[in-house]
Amino acid sequence: MTEYFYAAILGIVQGIAEFLPISSSGHLVIVGELLKQLGGSTVPAESATMSIALHLGTLFAILVVYRRELPGIIRDFSLLRLIMLATIPVGVVGLLFKDPVETIFNTPLLAGEALIVTAIFLLIGRHLQRRQSLSTEMTAVSAGMIGVFQAVAIIPGISRSGITIAAGLACGLTRDQAARFSFLIAIPAIGGAALVKAKDLITGQVAVNSNFAPVALGTLIAFVVGIAALTWLLKIVTADRLHWFACYCLVAGIVTIIWQVSGTPGSL
Repeated sequence: MTEYFYAAILGIVQGIAEFLPISSSGHLVIVGELLKQLGGSTVPAESATMSIALHLGTLFAILVVYRRELPGIIRDFSLLRLIMLATIPVGVVGLLFKDPVETIFNTPLLAGEALIVTAIFLLIGRHLQRRQSLSTEMTAVSAGMIGVFQAVAIIPGISRSGITIAAGLACGLTRDQAARFSFLIAIPAIGGAALVKAKDLITGQVAVNSNFAPVALGTLIAFVVGIAALTWLLKIVTADRLHWFACYCLVAGIVTIIWQVSGTPGSL
């Protein structure tokens, strides 16, 4: 039952934090360490199988939320080119540096520090958008800049959705445009990351988790929670309330740093 409990918790964390601008990877690092210290057991998310499953759950959530737009997007070659342009940086960085970066930054302390960086980006993006005229369309320059910021989000604690939406706002996009493009470029980014990890499973570089029931549970929960979180976030962005999450990331980051520096397990 312990594995099912962990899988449920991690599915909830992934579903919420993948879309809300609070960093799913950072929260998985922090929550994973908490579960280890409080329960003394291996956390399922440490396996490649669970990691792939959680990301696929949130990928399917995006496809469901944008299901009515996808046929039109597929026929819009101009938009597809912009999505491909924005995906190039994260593809290059992910293939070349993802494993070293995750190894170096895979600690609650650094994840907490990165959460503070996410909070700063959210506030800066909101401030810059209010100081300039809004653009009516996405340009190659804007797509490229958003893509570069998406690549930075391979660092646990840097929110992919938060930093790309903030970059879009800084480029002068409307809140709706910034959020929409952020989640459209998440489709190839999340899908590509899952494929890379799946390759490691197929080639035998990492072990396959033979207990698929907890993995399936985590996937389902990440999918259902992800749909709810993404739908809510789109409303939050439209209402210009992203600074709520900046406050959360700032507090969560500071508390995590205090927890790590003080050396008192479970005090978070």
